Amino acid sequence: MVRIIPMASSIRPSLSSFRFSGGVATTRFLFSASPCSTPPFLSSRQQTQLPFPEKLFFSKAKIPDSEVDGSFSLRAVPPTLIAAEREEAKAVLTLFLKKQGLSNAGAARIIKKSDLFIDHLVSRLHSIHKSRYLVGRELTTLEIRDALIPYLESLLEEHGRILADVVENFPGPPVKDKPVSLVSSPDSAIDSKKLKAVSRVSETGPAGKLRPQVVYLMELGMDLEKIKLITRRFPSFAYYSLEGKIKPVVEFLLELGIPKSNIPIIIGKRPQLCGISLSENLIPTMTFLENLGVDKKRWAKVIYRFPALLTYSQQKVKTTVDFLYEMGLSSENVGKILTRSPTIISYSVEDKLRPTAKYFQSLGANVSLLLLRCPQTFGLSIEANLKPVTKFFLDKGYTLDEVGTMISRYGALYTFSLVDNLIPKWDFFLTMDYSKSELVKFPQYFGYSLEERIKPRFAVVKESGVKLLLNQVLSLSSRNFEKALEKKMKKQVTDQV
Repeated sequence: MVRIIPMASSIRPSLSSFRFSGGVATTRFLFSASPCSTPPFLSSRQQTQLPFPEKLFFSKAKIPDSEVDGSFSLRAVPPTLIAAEREEAKAVLTLFLKKQGLSNAGAARIIKKSDLFIDHLVSRLHSIHKSRYLVGRELTTLEIRDALIPYLESLLEEHGRILADVVENFPGPPVKDKPVSLVSSPDSAIDSKKLKAVSRVSETGPAGKLRPQVVYLMELGMDLEKIKLITRRFPSFAYYSLEGKIKPVVEFLLELGIPKSNIPIIIGKRPQLCGISLSENLIPTMTFLENLGVDKKRWAKVIYRFPALLTYSQQKVKTTVDFLYEMGLSSENVGKILTRSPTIISYSVEDKLRPTAKYFQSLGANVSLLLLRCPQTFGLSIEANLKPVTKFFLDKGYTLDEVGTMISRYGALYTFSLVDNLIPKWDFFLTMDYSKSELVKFPQYFGYSLEERIKPRFAVVKESGVKLLLNQVLSLSSRNFEKALEKKMKKQVTDQV
C-alpha cells in the first residue's frame, strides 16, 4: 500500500519562517510503495508478462527506458497536477489507439474503461521525470508524449492485436474470449520471420545454455524478455554475431564513457546500432558529426539521448544542417543543437522543419533563437498544437508581435497543453494584480507548477504586503527570494518613515 507521511508544516506568516524546499513553500510528503506483482497472462499466446503494481504510483517496477528504477521518495504531487497528467495520458493513449485503426468511438470506449491503466501511465511519468517534480517544474505535452509513446509501442509489439484488451483489463489478464482487434492480421511471412527470430534467441543448446550473444546481453543487464521484445521489433537482431558485431560496438560505447547500465537502454532504442561496422560506418559518422560541431566530450549523453543519430546517412544529416545554416545559425550553434537535441535530425526538413519555421516567422519570432533554445518545438503539429496556442494568446488581447516575442523568449511555451496548463495558469494570473505585459517580459511563468510554485510563492508575497516582479517571484532560489522580499519590505518601511 502507498503510505503518505507528512514531513513538514505549511507556511507560517512571519518573514523569518519563509523557508522553502526546492523553492516551494508547501507541505511535503514521503511516498513509499510495495514491489510490483505480475499476474499471469495467456500462456497459449506466449505473451511476455507485464509487471502490474499493486498500487500504481511510485512502484518499484524497473522502467526500461529510464535511468531510475522507481524506488524513490518524492513529495506529494498535487491532485490538480495528477488530474492534468491523467488527461494528457488519456489524449496520448487515444491518439495511439486511433493510429492502430480504432474508430473514435472505439478508442473512447476503451479509454472510459481504462482508469487503472491511465494511472499506470502517470506513474511512469513520475518515475522517468522525478527530477522535474523535485523542483516544481511541470512536464510539457511533448515530454509526456515522448515518455509514453515508446512504452505503448513496446506493449503493442508485445501483445499485438489484444493490446486494447490488455489496456481495458489492466492490471488483470486480458479476456480470452473477446480480444479487441487493433490492427489487421500481419503478413504471414513477416510473422514467421519474427517467430523464427524470437525462437532463435530463446532456444538453448545441448548443454541447456542460451546462445552466447544472448548470455552476453543478459550479463549487461538486459533480461531475456527485453531481448525477445527487441527481436520481435527488429528480427535481424537475433542474427548478429557476438564477436563480430555486438561485443565490439558495446565495448566501443563503454570506452566513450557510457555507463554499463545505459547500454541495454541504448540497444533497446536502436538495436540496429549493433549491426553497424565500427570502422566503415560508426566511427566515420561520428567524425563527420564532430566536424559539424558535435562536442566529442559529450558523446555519451548524445548517444544515450538519441542513438539513432549514428544510424542516419551523412546526406540526411547534411540536409538538416544546411537548413539550420539557412535559418541563420552559426556553426557553433549548429553544433550545440546537434549535441543537446540530436532528435532534430529525425524531423523532415520539407515536411516539418521548414513549414514550422515559416509559421513562426509569420508571428515575428526569432526562428534561429527558437531553434537554438527549444528545437523540439519544431516537432509539433502546426494545426493541432501551434495554431491553437497562438489563437489563445490573441484572444487574450496580445498582438502578433507580442506573441512572437513571448515564443522567442521562451521556446517551450508552445509545448504546453492549453487545457491543462495555459488556461488554468492564465486564470490564476488574472488574480495576481500584474499587467498583461508582465507575461510578455516573463513567459517562463507558464513553465512553473501552479500548485507547487506559483500559488505558494505568490501567497507569501501577498502576505508580506509588498510586490515583486513576476520573474523574481518565480525564478529566484529560495534564499534569494527571501532576500528580495526582505529588502523590499525594509524599503517599504523606510519610504513610509
